[in-house]
Amino acid sequence: MSALKLTQIGNSVGLILPKEVLARLKVEKGDTLYVTEAANGVTLTPYDPALEEELRLGRAFMREYRDTFHQLAK
Repeated sequence: MSALKLTQIGNSVGLILPKEVLARLKVEKGDTLYVTEAANGVTLTPYDPALEEELRLGRAFMREYRDTFHQLAK
């Protein structure tokens, strides 16, 4: 577990992530992180939760019309 300190950045407050945390998240300078609500607080992730929902809906659509897509692929 790492303790992180909030710091003033202009008119905002920022958080500096150590190299180990960046490596674990597989992110680097310029990448986007998403904060989502969790049962025990918040989750910080590089994966867009909205994109995950879109992918789920797309997979359901593909599954529903699987036969049609199979015929079109011939």
